[in-house]
Amino acid sequence: MSIQRFHVGQRLSETAIFNKTIYLAGQIPDDITADIVGQTTEVLGHVDRLLAEAGSHKSRILACQIFLSDIHHISGMNQAWDAWVAKGNSPPRATVQAQLANPAWLIEIVVIAAQE
Repeated sequence: MSIQRFHVGQRLSETAIFNKTIYLAGQIPDDITADIVGQTTEVLGHVDRLLAEAGSHKSRILACQIFLSDIHHISGMNQAWDAWVAKGNSPPRATVQAQLANPAWLIEIVVIAAQE
């Protein structure tokens, strides 16, 4: 089986698909002036767009890793997450505090999903 890659750059691809499994690169916010709810909402929008492009949907997420610049943001992040997550299909998820590459990023999300 071949590997499909989308939005391929010099350093990374936004999406890779192998054997009907979709791997997304860490998704980060563009609007670094937004609070954690705003940044989370924006990043989840990136996830939605990339999954749709790969022939999937948030209800097909197999695993999710969430990296927060400060674990104290978890309440605001969960507020946006709970409004977004596919009801009855909440995926396995890990949420940790991490030093992100850009200090203005409050969140980064990595997703693995199944194609439809």
